[in-house]
Amino acid sequence: MKKYIILFLLLPLWAFSQKKISKEEKEVQKFQKELNAEYFNPKETPLRGDNLKNFKGHPFFPFDAKYRVTAQFVQSKDTQPFDLPTSSGKTKSYQEYGKATFTLDGKPYNVTLYQSLDLIKQDKYKDYLFLPFRDATNEKETYGGGKYMDLKIPKGNTIVLDFNQSYHPFCAYNAYDYNCPIVPEENKLPVEIRAGVMYEDVYHH
Repeated sequence: MKKYIILFLLLPLWAFSQKKISKEEKEVQKFQKELNAEYFNPKETPLRGDNLKNFKGHPFFPFDAKYRVTAQFVQSKDTQPFDLPTSSGKTKSYQEYGKATFTLDGKPYNVTLYQSLDLIKQDKYKDYLFLPFRDATNEKETYGGGKYMDLKIPKGNTIVLDFNQSYHPFCAYNAYDYNCPIVPEENKLPVEIRAGVMYEDVYHH
């Protein structure tokens, strides 16, 4: 009988510990799962040789709703295509699409969103936006060259930036086979964004 009383008393504690996972956190878990699957897949991964063999999955910052922000979005007018320098010394063609303004810990920040002129020729990417950014975690817990985020053209004047879904460029894992866009000066954020994929530089030794 005593055993059942203890079990009965523990049940509410167990129920309390099963915290409800929000829709936003589920989206981030899906992103993490898909990113790992891509890196494990020999046909898609940037990893080669021992780096692929030793890969156990990406380290991630814990999900933090603070880094999912609703930003004010303003579409840019009369922008011209330009060449964005890449890590290999070549360039890739982009066009500025708009600017997003958001607050983090009460301070305002601004980022510019771009469209890849190569990707928008493909039907499935025609509404994609590209956000390359740097922040104060680079060269410490994240890749020195910064991180990327994929977004879609918003319907109205706001856009959700979920930094929990930010990732590193392929060049972070394989600098020889890829040329990745370098983060423009205007997207260097003077704040720590402790969200998304973390980085251990075991790939360039």
